[in-house]
Amino acid sequence: MPDRLYFTDSDEANALIASNPMALLIGFALDQQVTVQKAFSGPLVLRERIGSLDAARLASADLEPAFREKPAIHRFPGSMAQRVHDLAVHVRDRYGGEAARVWTDAPDSRALRANLAALPGFGEMKIKSLGAVLAKRFGVKAAVELVPPHPTLGDVDSPQALVDYQAAKRIHKAQWSKLKVG
Repeated sequence: MPDRLYFTDSDEANALIASNPMALLIGFALDQQVTVQKAFSGPLVLRERIGSLDAARLASADLEPAFREKPAIHRFPGSMAQRVHDLAVHVRDRYGGEAARVWTDAPDSRALRANLAALPGFGEMKIKSLGAVLAKRFGVKAAVELVPPHPTLGDVDSPQALVDYQAAKRIHKAQWSKLKVG
C-alpha cells in the first residue's frame, strides 16, 4: 500500500486518500467537472469540517452545509453533498461501513466491476480509473483486468507524473473533440 497518492498539492490530502479507503472513494466521487487536485482534496476538507470520514457518520449527517462552506468543497456543492451521502449510505449498508471491502470482497474482476458500478456516481470512466489505481498503486489483483490501455490516475506516482497525466489528458480530450465534431 502506498503512503501517498500524488493527486493533490497537499501532502496531508495525498496521505489521507492513500491510507483511508473511504477518502479514496469520496475523491473519485468528487472527480467530476473540477480538477483532480480539487476533487481529491475534498475528503480532507470534508473530514476537517465534519470531524470524520466514517461511512455511518457521513450517512447520518447533513453534508450540504459542509460542502457549501467557503471555500466550497466542489463547484456543485448540493449535488456532490448528496452523492457523497449516497456513497456513505451504500458503504455503510452494503459493506458494514468498511470502504475497502468494495475491492477486498471481490473475488475477481467481474465482481469488482459490479461493486464499483454499484457505487453512486461511478460510471465506466471512474471504474477504469479507480481500477487502475487499485491495480497499480495497491496491488489489487482483481483490478488488473479493469485497467484501460490509456494513461489514468493509476499511472500517477509523483507530483510530476500528475502534471504529465493532466497534459496528456488535455491532448486526448482535444483529439476526441475533433473526432466528435468531424
